[in-house]
Amino acid sequence: MSSLPKPPSHGLDDRGRDIFRRIVESYLDTGDPVGSRTLSRSLESSLSPATIRNTMQDLEVLGLLDSPHVSAGRIPTQLGLRLFLDGFLQVGEVSESERCEIERSLDGNEPDIATMLDRAGSLLSGLTQGASLVLAPKSEAAIRHLEFVSLAADRVLAVLVFADGQVENRLITPPAGLTPSAMREAANFLNALLEGRTLSDIKQYVATEIEQRRQELDTAAAALIENGKAMWSDELDTDQARLIVRGRSNLIDEASDPEDLDRIRSLFDDLERKRDLAQLLDLTEAGDGVRVFIGSENKLFSLSGSSLVVSPYMNAERRIVGAVGVIGPTRQNYGRIVPIVDYTAQLVGRLIARRGGS
Repeated sequence: MSSLPKPPSHGLDDRGRDIFRRIVESYLDTGDPVGSRTLSRSLESSLSPATIRNTMQDLEVLGLLDSPHVSAGRIPTQLGLRLFLDGFLQVGEVSESERCEIERSLDGNEPDIATMLDRAGSLLSGLTQGASLVLAPKSEAAIRHLEFVSLAADRVLAVLVFADGQVENRLITPPAGLTPSAMREAANFLNALLEGRTLSDIKQYVATEIEQRRQELDTAAAALIENGKAMWSDELDTDQARLIVRGRSNLIDEASDPEDLDRIRSLFDDLERKRDLAQLLDLTEAGDGVRVFIGSENKLFSLSGSSLVVSPYMNAERRIVGAVGVIGPTRQNYGRIVPIVDYTAQLVGRLIARRGGS
């Protein structure tokens, strides 16, 4: 899952494990460094502050703890958080009220899957007070209709309507001198080829048909079709997987200083541009179940210092088609957020399977 060294979990004795676990739990709860005196009052055993301090120093040498200030308490490092999540985290159950809220919010009568996924993003953001991320599936529905709409001399909008009611809009650069009649001719030509086929079905088919029937087309119409070939080419495979991000303000409000704020804004700028979206697509194909990425474990989140809790969802054929997740600070209630993300992903998958999506 990450390029970090394997946490040295086998090097801890019972005392070290207990002290380490309590420090991380306290840090995740309060955000404050934990000192030896505070810890000695919470431990059931009668360990002196000096003994606890020596153990904390050992944990710091192992790279699991860090001291943010001289003479301050300790906080977990990224490596320490990874060890805690992999070996110590007690994952709770989704509460009955949260379960009902998730089911009530998602199991509506939305006309399409996109609306349901948008609601899933808003729901996750509200429940976790983080920013939600929903990776919608690539559309595998058959194409019902295509239309070109002229926006400006150098911009044409291609509107794709799918059999499941989904609509996708894509900008195309038109050839010089494109006339309304040539645009209609191009649309009629493509509709005859595309109707009833999915995007993945027609990639090679359309390219072959254009080449064989080029003489039947007006020069400008042929050029428009050629300019729009990215609609069914591999180049847009990543863009076909739509990214929905909700709750940006939750992370921005948590930013404690201008540098944190700049990093959070940079993260959302990258998400808006779908930069490194392929990495998120890879997460959905890595296997079933929730995964947690902390800070630099995922390149997309390394600069912002955020963490990502993400779970894939599947269609009726048990094929992973997308993912839902929560972006938040590295200090968050993973024990509560992990089951919420997991349950939401499972419900989204069941709803998509029921509707026959993707």
